[in-house]
Amino acid sequence: MHLNKVEICGVNTSKIKVLKEAEKEKLLKLVKQGDMNAREELIAGNLRLVLSVIQRFINRGENPDDLFQIGCIGLIKSIDNFDITQNVRFSTYAVPMIIGEIRRYLRDNNSVRVSRSMRDTAYKAMQVKERFINEHLREPKIEEIAELMGIRREDVVLALEAIVEPLSLQEPVYSDGGDTIYVMDQVGDKSDDWDWLEEIALKESIARLSPREKNILSLRFFAGKTQMEVASEIGISQAQVSRLEKCALEKIKKQI
Repeated sequence: MHLNKVEICGVNTSKIKVLKEAEKEKLLKLVKQGDMNAREELIAGNLRLVLSVIQRFINRGENPDDLFQIGCIGLIKSIDNFDITQNVRFSTYAVPMIIGEIRRYLRDNNSVRVSRSMRDTAYKAMQVKERFINEHLREPKIEEIAELMGIRREDVVLALEAIVEPLSLQEPVYSDGGDTIYVMDQVGDKSDDWDWLEEIALKESIARLSPREKNILSLRFFAGKTQMEVASEIGISQAQVSRLEKCALEKIKKQI
């Protein structure tokens, strides 16, 4: 169903009520007092906000009805988690939340297929690595694995990364009242809408990390290096990098 038609998900878009800021503030106060009718009215009065957000994702070939439903989930979470004591407009807080919910949906429903040849390369690289450790009692560098296999360094990196579940980017860094913000949300496109309260909290939590933890996160998420490359650069094993990375993200989540 297309956006230029009257209905999306059974909702007649021409009849959607648009709330004024004063009305939103009044309803938000009632919601915090447990008024479920006010909550429903606030949801209905912000559906146009959801419609405006999903238009930026519509060219990906996704069903507008599905995007609208996911966007509404983000809207509801925004209403339930919004802090009325902060001097922030509700829409300023809600838009990044709706965008984040849609992005998670798109990530979870668009898995990348790994070719058989790439898997075979990765498994061979792992076998070469294991033999190297047994012989030399240390982790091999990517260049050493590539040389032993007779292939390019880039091919080794791509193959090993392809078979690793991207859990690090899905690690939660902030959770409040059931809503979760992930690492991917924090290192996305700089043109995205950004909640300054979350940005301040994230910066403060990162500042409390150890120098090694900061270095690993910087190399992984800002320099774009693989865990294997980070391990080679700082002189520890890939397993240690994985453990330190996960530990650092857990610290950020707890501190926020």
